[in-house]
Parts: sequence; C-alpha cells; structure tokens
Amino acid sequence: ILGADADLRLQAVSQYTGQPETQGGLVKTLDFKIYLGLLTETYNAAHQGDLKRTAAVPIDMVIVNLYPFKQTIAQAGVSVEGARGQIDIGGPCMIRAAAKNFIRVAPVVDPSDYARIREELAANEGQTTLALRFSLAQKAFAHTADYDRAIADYLGGQTTAAAAACYR
Repeated sequence: ILGADADLRLQAVSQYTGQPETQGGLVKTLDFKIYLGLLTETYNAAHQGDLKRTAAVPIDMVIVNLYPFKQTIAQAGVSVEGARGQIDIGGPCMIRAAAKNFIRVAPVVDPSDYARIREELAANEGQTTLALRFSLAQKAFAHTADYDRAIADYLGGQTTAAAAACYR
C-alpha cells in the first residue's frame, strides 16, 4: 500500500490494515481500510471523517494480477480442487472497487498498460486523467467478467462426483 499523503511509505498490506494475513495468504486484502481507501469520495466530508477515524488513506491506483485460473485449468489432469485453489477472491474485489470509483482511482489489470500509465503520471505531476481511469475501468470490468466466466464455465462442466473425488 502506498499512501497518497505527504509521508509516502510502502507498507505490506498487513502493516497497513493492522491485521495479519491468514496462513498461506488466504485472507489478506478483504479489509475495511482497503475498501474505504478505494471507494472513498475524497470530496465527501463524511468519508473524510471515516478516513481519519480509521487512519486509512485514499488509494489512487490498484494494480492486480489475478491467480492464474485459466492457465491452471488448461493443464492436463487438473482436479476440481486444483482449479478451486486458483480462484482469486480479493483481487477481483479490489479491481471492481477501484473500477467503480474510476472518478478517482485507476484500476490496472494489464501489464501492457504500465508504460502508458507511467507516461501519463510523468506528464501530469503524478496524476492520472479521467480519460485514462475510465478506459482502465472499462478494461477492468471486462477482465473480471472474463475471469468469472472462465470459472463459471469450468465449474459448470464438472460433476459433483469429480468434486467429491478430491476429498476421498
């Protein structure tokens, strides 16, 4: 997490939220402070009060690479359990929250956009434009929809017997 205030510090998510991640990182980013930082409307006095009360900061950009679900299910012999373990929950939630608040937040899901973002940040005193954020939000929602479609299609093609076989 990189705060947008005068004291910019790079922190691990657990340092920022004050909550240790669960074993294996199962739950890390599903935290009130993360979503307050993504969804807050900085012009809203009540939201400012929430930020102050929780020591949260507005988060202006989210860069997320989702668990490789499609690559996993493309492998021969992958089990339902192997596929299930590659279903990302926190990543899509952060992407969607950032994309919902494109008025202020840049949701980044494609490494091919990194150069364009760096150029815009350099040209605009460290800020992104609404046009870029809106474009990134469009891409972000398409990305999470595609990710969810792959999961739905995969699970829809499985049987209860195949799922149960993983736990015998």
